[in-house]
Amino acid sequence: MKKSTEKQLFQYAWLFRKRIFIGLVCLIIAVALELTGPFIAKRLIDQHIIGIENQWYQVETQDDHTVTYRGNIYKRSDRKDESDEIVQTRTILQVDRNYYFTEEQVPVSGSRQWQDGVLTIKTSNNMYAVGAEELEVQELYSFFLPEMKSIYWLLGLYVGLLLIASVFQFSHIFLLQKSSNRIIRKMRDDLFSHIQTLPVQFFVDQPAGKVVARITNDTESIRELYVKVLATFVTSFFYMSGIYIALLLLDWKLALLSLLLIPILLIWMKLFKGYAGRYNQVIRSTVSDMNGNINEAIQGMSIIQSFRQEKQTSAGFESLNERHFTYQRKLIRLNALTSFNLVNVLRNLAFVAFIWYFGAGSIGPEGMVTAGVLYAFVDYLNRLFQPVTDLVNQLPQLEEARVAAGRVFEILNEHGEPVKNNPIGRYNGEIHFDHVTFAYEKGNDVLKDLSFKVKPGETAAFVGHTGSGKSSIMNLLFRFYDPQRGAIRINGKSTSEWSRQQVRSHMGTVLQDPFIFSGTILSNVTMNDERISREMAVKALEAVGADHFVGKLPGKYDEPVNEKGDTLSMGERQLISFARALAFDPAILILDEATANIDTETEQRIQKALEVLKKGRTTLVIAHRLSTVQQADQIFVLNHGTIMEQGTHKQLIHNKGEYYRMYQMQQGAAGIEAV
Repeated sequence: MKKSTEKQLFQYAWLFRKRIFIGLVCLIIAVALELTGPFIAKRLIDQHIIGIENQWYQVETQDDHTVTYRGNIYKRSDRKDESDEIVQTRTILQVDRNYYFTEEQVPVSGSRQWQDGVLTIKTSNNMYAVGAEELEVQELYSFFLPEMKSIYWLLGLYVGLLLIASVFQFSHIFLLQKSSNRIIRKMRDDLFSHIQTLPVQFFVDQPAGKVVARITNDTESIRELYVKVLATFVTSFFYMSGIYIALLLLDWKLALLSLLLIPILLIWMKLFKGYAGRYNQVIRSTVSDMNGNINEAIQGMSIIQSFRQEKQTSAGFESLNERHFTYQRKLIRLNALTSFNLVNVLRNLAFVAFIWYFGAGSIGPEGMVTAGVLYAFVDYLNRLFQPVTDLVNQLPQLEEARVAAGRVFEILNEHGEPVKNNPIGRYNGEIHFDHVTFAYEKGNDVLKDLSFKVKPGETAAFVGHTGSGKSSIMNLLFRFYDPQRGAIRINGKSTSEWSRQQVRSHMGTVLQDPFIFSGTILSNVTMNDERISREMAVKALEAVGADHFVGKLPGKYDEPVNEKGDTLSMGERQLISFARALAFDPAILILDEATANIDTETEQRIQKALEVLKKGRTTLVIAHRLSTVQQADQIFVLNHGTIMEQGTHKQLIHNKGEYYRMYQMQQGAAGIEAV
């Protein structure tokens, strides 16, 4: 059953759950500490700043909460102790920006007005008119003095909590980002390892540039998902949860009203996913096509320039680039038209609802809320929209990463075979194709009921016109493919009983166009295999005659070579590939047109290397030049997937069949008579 992209992303994150869990715990603590700010501010404002607007008792004894005013000692009503003896009750009230002291006990709620020394207080039930004196700044400050210690303590507490929160914030960011990088490292390792288990047909159907784009570009987008998007979503979730809890503590009705934000966000995310997902799918696919196009152009640049096709090649790339530009513009337009506007609209609606809920008169002296509660509400609402903004801003990155992840998991979900390198004994090289039928595409058989045997130590050559099935035999022997019918046996054992790696463990190959990896001459022989020592590699190079050109290089055996070995001639590359095959000491050696692209002088040197290479091994040779297979023990003449003729060179010439005609075309009548 195919797993969803989200589930597979979660499974990778689950592998590093311990570190992620600790990071999330740090995040929760940091959020909790940061969200204490408005509550501390509420207490500071209501209890210690605006709190002086209160009933004040005249008392006899002084303590930390008393104030001396015009020779008398006063204490706020909410600071009174049981031991205090009350002499008189006074009141301090605020009108506009000024504070007034009255020697009467009057309500602290209601609308106020001061004129000509008379303070008028109007409540819902009564109206009071009392004499009052305006407090000077110095006098007013004296009433604040008892609260300064608490104010400083609360401010210090808040700063301390912020410092502690910053430590936990750093810890959560560090742990989540470290986990994210580990996840991507494992994903890339898994992807690259899995690619090596895929059948050759997969790479035939997929251009190299597209595969590279998935390993590099797409996984990098996924990294951004874990590093930024995941952290943002988790952080926003906990921030919003903490803010909603705080709002519930302040006013549950307003908190429920604010919850309307959640379904709006979910609906928006669903709609955005639909449009942005389609755009990103095209964008990521086009990026892969562009990588494939660039890779192909670079590989074939000599041909492009030779045939003056620069304009046509550029036109093909420009078409892909234009498609990428078009859909990138659509995605940008979608983000520009919605994301910023959405958050602003929601923010404005929230404040409209806030004002409507409390009403214009609710924040006055008789209002249902204090200034501290009002400040806390506004602070929390402002804080609420910061994670909302972060969420909306990360939606494009989320969709890009989700699409990229789908493309990566598409490869990971391709059926591959596990790499099994369990060593098997070196077989002697007996090969038996037993009624083998094979087709790359169903209904189009390339090999048809093919049967032949090659004894240990023999050299067998396969010749025939293009498309006769020569290379397909080698592909089956290496188990790049498996036949639809029949069996292939080595030493009497079916190759299907071994893993593909075990079948190839005692095989070597030399191709018509040998592949040279970036590295050194020596690393191309050893293939960085710890079983092949430097001495073994040097001896292999000397045995095939490669030392004659290696000795002239500045770095000798450690001379650097670039990808494909463009600094070396075809013959030099071929000798390195011979040495590579010899160093691994294969039981079966496959030579695929090994001398097709080299000059006659180099061919003579390579023929000597071949004699060294073939000694004591079963050798299969694919050849177009019939002159190179005359010494073969068996020659198989193929035609459309069947064996037309079989025998030695002399036997086939004597029979004057298809092989004779092919040889005649290559050598001419004089060459035939000489035979």
